[in-house]
Amino acid sequence: MDQMKIGEFIRELRKENGLTQEQLAEQLNVSRRTVSRWETGNNLPDLDVLIEMADCYDIELRELLDGERKSEEKPLKLEETVRKVAQYSNEDKLKVTQRMHLLFIGGVAAAVLYMVLLFSDHSDNFLGGLCLGIMFGMMIVGVIMTRKYAAKIKVCKMRLLHLL
Repeated sequence: MDQMKIGEFIRELRKENGLTQEQLAEQLNVSRRTVSRWETGNNLPDLDVLIEMADCYDIELRELLDGERKSEEKPLKLEETVRKVAQYSNEDKLKVTQRMHLLFIGGVAAAVLYMVLLFSDHSDNFLGGLCLGIMFGMMIVGVIMTRKYAAKIKVCKMRLLHLL
């Protein structure tokens, strides 16, 4: 998926509808800065926001994911739309999985370093405390991230089921 193309299309749709970034942000319950990041292609909206945006602009979700309008002559197939949504969802899941792996690796590295310090009787110094803090911090952040994304995925699936 071409993030820049999607971002330009989002900007084009917003301007066609005479909205400012601030107004669109308010309508979608996000910040103006978030809308700016979408339009510059630095970030993409969550799937549930994309669905809401497609509804607001009265366009097909597939058009939004492709970053361009499709001619009226070719009927948009449900299967193609579902494939685009699945691809978008898979890319988002991959980003989350990569972040979780980095957290896990950081936590494991801190745990290994703490064990080395523990067995060498140096665990009660600053470095030992730092490793212990990082280890527990990574676990807490991991739990928070998985809960947040699990809830988003559930909401998104429910919205898709209601649309189909």
